[in-house]
Amino acid sequence: MTAKRGITRLPGAVARRALHPSVLRTGAGARAWRLVVAAPGLPDSLRFRIAQRVRDGLDKANRPEGAVLALSSAARRTTSARHRADLLGDAARLELARGKAPRALTDAVTAELAYADDRLAEGDAGAAAASAVRALQLAFHRVLHFDRTASPLAQNPAGYLAQVHAAASVRALTEGAGRTVEPAAPPAGRPLRLLFVTRGNANFLGEIRDHYTEHPGVEVRSLDLKDEPELDKLAGSLTALAAHRLGEDEEFGRQAEKLLRPHLDWADTVFVDWCVGPAALLTSVDPGDTRIVVRLHSAETFSPWPFLVDFSRVDDLVFVGAHLRDLTVAVAPGLTAGPGRRTPRLHVIANAMDLAAQVRPKPDDARFTLGLTGISSVAKDPRWAIEVLRILRAQDSRYRLLLIGEDVDAKLSAAARAYARLYRGDLAELEPSGAVRRLGQLDDVPAALTDVGVILSSSVRESFHCGFVEGAASGAVPVGRDWPFFAGKTNGARTLFPADWVVATPQEAAERILKVTADPDSWRRTGEAASAHALASWDWPVVREEFDRLLLR
Repeated sequence: MTAKRGITRLPGAVARRALHPSVLRTGAGARAWRLVVAAPGLPDSLRFRIAQRVRDGLDKANRPEGAVLALSSAARRTTSARHRADLLGDAARLELARGKAPRALTDAVTAELAYADDRLAEGDAGAAAASAVRALQLAFHRVLHFDRTASPLAQNPAGYLAQVHAAASVRALTEGAGRTVEPAAPPAGRPLRLLFVTRGNANFLGEIRDHYTEHPGVEVRSLDLKDEPELDKLAGSLTALAAHRLGEDEEFGRQAEKLLRPHLDWADTVFVDWCVGPAALLTSVDPGDTRIVVRLHSAETFSPWPFLVDFSRVDDLVFVGAHLRDLTVAVAPGLTAGPGRRTPRLHVIANAMDLAAQVRPKPDDARFTLGLTGISSVAKDPRWAIEVLRILRAQDSRYRLLLIGEDVDAKLSAAARAYARLYRGDLAELEPSGAVRRLGQLDDVPAALTDVGVILSSSVRESFHCGFVEGAASGAVPVGRDWPFFAGKTNGARTLFPADWVVATPQEAAERILKVTADPDSWRRTGEAASAHALASWDWPVVREEFDRLLLR
């Protein structure tokens, strides 16, 4: 009996028993099914169905490694481009679901893009869009870039995205439709009409929107897509956005035009905060003579969104750090200048912050208190700060650490849960003695900062790190990590902040803290100098002038 005949004639009950977790838990059982999956001569559709059953059985038997090997083995024997992409994609997603970087990631992304390219060449833009989005979602999965302390994208963006940038479907997706006319000059004889567009997150718009609301030369409106169900649905539809970009989904274009045109007709300038769904949706229609300004913070660069925004319709793209500008230009093909390609002007403007409000007297005993604000994501890496504390307390038990903000969110992925377990172990060791205190989310952070004598930035990546700068403005001594995602690059923490603020290791951080806090006068002088620098560089009256030059010209 051939392998093919054996499988096709295998009774369902026997197959179910063979795939029972008690059988698949054994090495022999798992190996047997991997051999069956890889058997020569099977039709693609049958091999695909068997591989799916093996995957489910091995997964239930808590043998995900076997499931990944079975799927990869089946993919190597499969001639169907769609089945191959599905098998490799399933293998990658199994490992991602367990918080691991997939061994089959490159093969999975390449196979999905190959299918997208084939569909595009055959004129099936809808299938090409769906496949390209699946590839991007794999390449930019949060486990790879958000929920661990390293990212392959940050390490080598060109190498990591080589197959993505080379795909014909991605090149078509990011080509750009352009705009029929250039933005009109600022109006004469009436206020500038400025529309702010968000989708739920307006956390960084406060000072900016308040300033222009009170400005006599500006009329302000706000559009939050979360308050507009139809627009919100369109902005969250990655596949529909991609299909529209590839010329397939005409109904999407009609709906976007109908819902957005009244806002575009009213506004002289649209300011879209965050380079995500609203930016992609807004640039899916021709803005006419309305000027489009988009601000990118940080997380967007590690997501598919820069591939879905039509940057040929964006006039000005604002970054809050030069290091994010550099990385985003390397990631997003739509930002690369070329013959006939319209690209936005690039700006670097710091976040808008009322730093003067942070300046309050500190008691003498704040000298031995470290502070870390904003710890909810793995990227903030509070365990680095805890390691600094351990080194300090080995020499002086007066040092302690205050953690301000919501705790590390373990619900996001298996990788986040793994980090959170280690973090909770640190807390169990240090909280009982009072060495670490968690203050949680606070309404009055400036009041809490009065007790902080040293402000830390422990993150692996930041766009700017408002909490760190606010702590410096408060007079706390700044000790910031050289953010690993950008360390050694042309721009990063060392080019954003004064040289003596930035360290490479917990040991260096502890050495700086011990030196500066050795006596009260040294600590206060250093904190006052840091406060003066923060206020002179990034306080709202300073940054406001940059926004005025951008938006009112």
